[in-house]
Amino acid sequence: MKALVLAAGYATRLRPLTDTWAKELLPVGGRPIIDRIVEGLGAVPEIDEVHVVTNAQKAPGFHQWARGRDVRIHDDGTTSNDDKLGAIGDMQFVIERAQMDDDLLVIAGDNLFEFRLADFVAFWRSHGVASAVAVRDVGSLELASRYGVVDLAPDGRIRSFVEKPADPQSSLAATATYAYHRDHVRLVRPYLEAEHGSDEPGRFLGWLQRHEPVYGWVFHESWHDIGNYEQLLEADNELRVAAGLPPRSVYSPD
Repeated sequence: MKALVLAAGYATRLRPLTDTWAKELLPVGGRPIIDRIVEGLGAVPEIDEVHVVTNAQKAPGFHQWARGRDVRIHDDGTTSNDDKLGAIGDMQFVIERAQMDDDLLVIAGDNLFEFRLADFVAFWRSHGVASAVAVRDVGSLELASRYGVVDLAPDGRIRSFVEKPADPQSSLAATATYAYHRDHVRLVRPYLEAEHGSDEPGRFLGWLQRHEPVYGWVFHESWHDIGNYEQLLEADNELRVAAGLPPRSVYSPD
């Protein structure tokens, strides 16, 4: 099994901070966000390669971060939000560049969570030729409208998936943590060729669950999606307190 961390976005909602910092390299609770993700990946025995995809603007920082780590960095060659490949486009870029024909664990590089990735992978493995996504009840329909909202059958199979609905029917949200069977990884290219859209990784999942079995793994541990400054500060303070550091009223990468 391979792992891919998506880190090629331009984080425009966090500017000017992200004019000089890659969002995924911002310290949260005293450690870069991506450190926590890669640490979790290291606890999954099936994973034999970890890949990170970024853009030309952020690549130097990632190459520096990756020194001494068993992680492969991919620069997708884009330079702005206008020419970006999109999350699904970046998936296919790495699949082709690394010549992958494997099961694939895909995680957004701004995802902070406390659950064990090994537990998620074990759940996914138990369903045979299928894919899976980590799902959490965010407790609010308003908050759920920012994410992909899922409806699960009693056995956990996804019956419907709606990306960022204006009127969500539940608060059960898909997080950007996916496990794809290798048969489904091969469907990324035809998905893109059919012009279903290359951005927002949940859109591929939403398309896939209409054609193949996809399951939702519900977790209850803490989870943060670092999309804007307020979410960044909240996550930083939560993890600072957990690490014995004082909370702050203003976020700083220092």
